Amino acid sequence: MSAQRIARCGLCCALLAVSAWVSIPLGPVPFTLQTLVLAMLPGVLAPREAVLTVATYLVLGVVGLPVFSNMMGGLGVILGPTGGFLWGFLIGMVAATAIVRIERLPQAVCDTLSRGVLLLISYALGTVQLMIVGSLTLPAALAVAVVPFVVPDAIKMAVGVVVARAVARALPQGARHVSDR
Repeated sequence: MSAQRIARCGLCCALLAVSAWVSIPLGPVPFTLQTLVLAMLPGVLAPREAVLTVATYLVLGVVGLPVFSNMMGGLGVILGPTGGFLWGFLIGMVAATAIVRIERLPQAVCDTLSRGVLLLISYALGTVQLMIVGSLTLPAALAVAVVPFVVPDAIKMAVGVVVARAVARALPQGARHVSDR
C-alpha cells in the first residue's frame, strides 16, 4: 500500500472518530454522523482499505482512545449495549465492499444496495447486542435503536454517497482505486 493510500485511510479513520463525537443522545443509542462517513468509505477507498479503516477505528477505540460516541473508548464500549453497532460497521463494510465489486450493477443500484446492506447489518448486530446486554425484547430494542434512526440514517447514507462521488472525482486519476467505475 502506498503512503498516499495509508494517509487516505488514516484521514478516513480520523473522520470516523470526529463523526462519532457529533453525538446527540436519544436513549441508549446516540445520533452521530458515523453513518455518513461510513457511506463515503466504499466510494473513496479500495474495498480492502475501507475494511482496514473501519477495523483500525475499532482497534483504536478498544485500546482506549476516545474515538467512539461521546468521546469514549475502551473494551467496555464494544462489549456494552451499543457495541454491536460498532461491530456491525466492520461486518457491514465487508459486505458493502463485496457489493461494490459487482461491476454488472449500475452505479446507482450498487451504491444503494451496498450502503443499505451496511446499515442493515449494523442495525441487526446492534439490536441483538442491545437485547442481550440491555435485557430488552426485540420490539423494545427496535423501538429505541432502529426505528428513530431509519430516516436520518438513510439521509446520511445518501449524503455520504454524494460526497464520496465528489471526492472521487476530485482525486487525480492515478489515486483512484481499482473498483472505481
